[in-house]
Amino acid sequence: MKCRHCGKIVENKFLDLGFAPISNSYLTEDALTRPEKYYPLKTRVCNHCWLVQTEDHAQADELFNADYAYFSSTSISWLAHAKHYVQTIITKLGLTKESHVIEVASNDGYLLKNFMDAGIPCLGIEPTASTASVAQQIGIPVLQDFFDEALGKRLAAEGKQADLIAGNNVYAHVPDINDFTRGLKAALKPGGTITLEFPHLMQLLKHTQFDTVYHEHFSYLSLYTVSRIFEGAGLRILNAEQISTHGGSLRVFGCHENDVRKTSSVVEALYAKEIKWGLQNLDTYKRFQIKANRLKDDLLNFLIKKKRAGKKVAAYGAAAKGNTLLNYAGVKSDLLPFVCDASLAKQGKFMPGSHIPILPPSVLVEFNPDFVIILPWNIAEEVTNQVKTLVTKSTKFVTAVPRLLIT
Repeated sequence: MKCRHCGKIVENKFLDLGFAPISNSYLTEDALTRPEKYYPLKTRVCNHCWLVQTEDHAQADELFNADYAYFSSTSISWLAHAKHYVQTIITKLGLTKESHVIEVASNDGYLLKNFMDAGIPCLGIEPTASTASVAQQIGIPVLQDFFDEALGKRLAAEGKQADLIAGNNVYAHVPDINDFTRGLKAALKPGGTITLEFPHLMQLLKHTQFDTVYHEHFSYLSLYTVSRIFEGAGLRILNAEQISTHGGSLRVFGCHENDVRKTSSVVEALYAKEIKWGLQNLDTYKRFQIKANRLKDDLLNFLIKKKRAGKKVAAYGAAAKGNTLLNYAGVKSDLLPFVCDASLAKQGKFMPGSHIPILPPSVLVEFNPDFVIILPWNIAEEVTNQVKTLVTKSTKFVTAVPRLLIT
């Protein structure tokens, strides 16, 4: 296997989660009677550029198809995060009605609707028909396509370069990260700014967030590696911020390499922090499998123990990370009878691999669980506040990552 960025042979194994279906491929009842496609779910780390990456198996058009079921607007906290970003970036960059904003992987319009409300022209680029149509219904212009260098050059040729290109939780999702980054450069105006948000590899390692590994995530990124990828495309990291979303993310600010703005001292300080934490030391990666196995075993032991004690356990959040966790642990409906989710696109379907049914949150009232496992642990507080009205005061909430915690 060759590194997706530097092209060197990648021999160092990082995490092996066996075989798993695509995490966002939720099943209809009819689909349960047909064979289900599984892919190896294994990652490696390049000791030249330190890019952590999945092995090449699934293709992007299989992962992000017309039935894609992840809608960003389902999370209240994520909507608030997007609104705050827009308010801040408009002021920071001095964006006006004469500016142009492009969002790559614009999903259901959760972010761009804030630019629309501010009167700033924008364009969404989104390959999945299910989410793109929702954005179009609220008046957001969307180009339904995968973003790459060819599309970036096309936008430039059409006079549609952007003052701001935003990409939230898309950078890890692209199979050819070099081509994608060259596309960013092509679509960016001189003096323009790129902001990308992505889960920070340092937080994944630090908090054993192994369930964030799934086929849709081709790459797991550090600031050092992203800086190298940017440099290879003729871009430069201007600044970086550590933010709390998705269990600990980075927001990087990029520009053309010859931009007159100076690089913030924060960038160098964060490089040093990554090195200190061991992100350029193979031993850090070699120890991770043992930690992941321990968390998986803790969850499985909890479920078996509660079943034998006659306790009722349900789960909340049919999230991709939940599918990784349940499939690696081998959890089926005998241990976890159902998962609740607020997304209408997921209700009535079944979790891939485990085939656990996905039901509306209202079923918790009658079920009266002793425990509710929150699978999207990164929004545990939001979920707890939503579910408290549906369960009794004696119901306890459980998260499995970064450790088994019962509250």
